Amino acid sequence: MAPTKVFIHYLERMYDLLKKVESFDEDILNNRLYPDMFPLLQQAKIAINFSLRCCCPLSNRDIVSFAQDVLSFPIIFDELEKSLNYLRSIGEDEFRNMDTMTISTVAGFADLKLPGSEYFQLYCVPNFMFHYCMVYALARQAGVAIGKADFDGYHQYPVGFSFAGAGEV
Repeated sequence: MAPTKVFIHYLERMYDLLKKVESFDEDILNNRLYPDMFPLLQQAKIAINFSLRCCCPLSNRDIVSFAQDVLSFPIIFDELEKSLNYLRSIGEDEFRNMDTMTISTVAGFADLKLPGSEYFQLYCVPNFMFHYCMVYALARQAGVAIGKADFDGYHQYPVGFSFAGAGEV
């Protein structure tokens, strides 16, 4: 499976999730899970950019970014739309050398050189999912009406279903 498929799927989920956050009655954009963590829209911006930071080098393209300096819903939706369109433009065949390449990157203060498949599976996907999960967690913590189906796009539950008092599903 091409790396773009993973990111397109979850960026589309993020789009829907952010639409629900945008229509929420309270301003939660500056909410953080902990004071030293990024707020909701910054978490979304990082996840969006991580998808490009991953797929561009794995497809032998220069890393592009559609990030802007302003954090607002119109800006984040613009970045998201442009990133999705760009990811959709990368052909699956462009990843044919992924398993034989080495990717150099910086992780915090660490300089890394990783085989392409490790870069994708053990570095990019977990980092993308971390920031995507923060968006979900911040929205859910604030009371936005979202659930597992909104997160992954696969689960379905009846209206009004709650895990309170239910076993793990």
